[in-house]
Amino acid sequence: MINSNYCLITGASEGFGKALALECASRKMNLVLVALPGAELHSLAAFINRNYNVDVVALEKDLCIEQDCLDVYTEVAERQLPVNMLINNAGIGSTMLFTEGGISFYQKQIKLNALATTLLTHLFVDMLKKNGPSYILNVGSLCSFFFLAKKQVYGATKSFVYFFSKSLRRELKSEQVYVSVVCPGSMNTNASVIMINKSCNWITRQSFMDPEEVAAISLDGLLKRKEVIIPGKVNQLFLFLNSLLPGFIKRMLTNHQMKTLRSASTVEIKTPSNRQPMMKTQLLSTTLQ
Repeated sequence: MINSNYCLITGASEGFGKALALECASRKMNLVLVALPGAELHSLAAFINRNYNVDVVALEKDLCIEQDCLDVYTEVAERQLPVNMLINNAGIGSTMLFTEGGISFYQKQIKLNALATTLLTHLFVDMLKKNGPSYILNVGSLCSFFFLAKKQVYGATKSFVYFFSKSLRRELKSEQVYVSVVCPGSMNTNASVIMINKSCNWITRQSFMDPEEVAAISLDGLLKRKEVIIPGKVNQLFLFLNSLLPGFIKRMLTNHQMKTLRSASTVEIKTPSNRQPMMKTQLLSTTLQ
């Protein structure tokens, strides 16, 4: 039987979104791929068209802009594309102290990670009900379970996604719309992220996964109608250990981490005449999980 429904994936041009698109295509799902304007989106759509027997529609949109979110729904409705799976993947990651970030960046991060997810879900929910059984997969993060230094705003947006997904699931289950949230750890999404991941300690490196592996686990969990999907045995172990640790030990570990970060953030640059401290910052504006 030919599948006439479509899976809509945001942030689909690279990283985890690209892996999700290829995984869905391999399962013979027609696709609506949404991403920022660029050659990557159309290259991916062309590749899928050549190698998989599915229909692919590419939409260039900036989901930080509310009108672009509205336009996604309008174009899908006008083309009469019956969406029965919505994957809210688009997001901006960051790793930095709060004072190192600008308000414009945080506004963009909150808009994309939280507001766009909410808006697109609201726009498509009636279509999903009509085409049931339907599925919503929201991409959260493992860091939403922890209070991590340098992840304060990003972690907060992903905590929003987690709560939103679990609550919405209870509302929509009777309508045959099944909501899941996937909470991956760090993924090897691009060359710069891979280099940073390699610099971490051994036990941390064991938790890193390739996006293709996470995509397969995510789709399996979604179609099995799992509420929360935690990819990787090591990540599941981290969560289990976190549930066992008393609060005062977690606070001690967090305080120690912050002291280490503060001491490491100031490095000395030697010159012939003097030594000047320089703040060392790191910002990853990628879809880090």
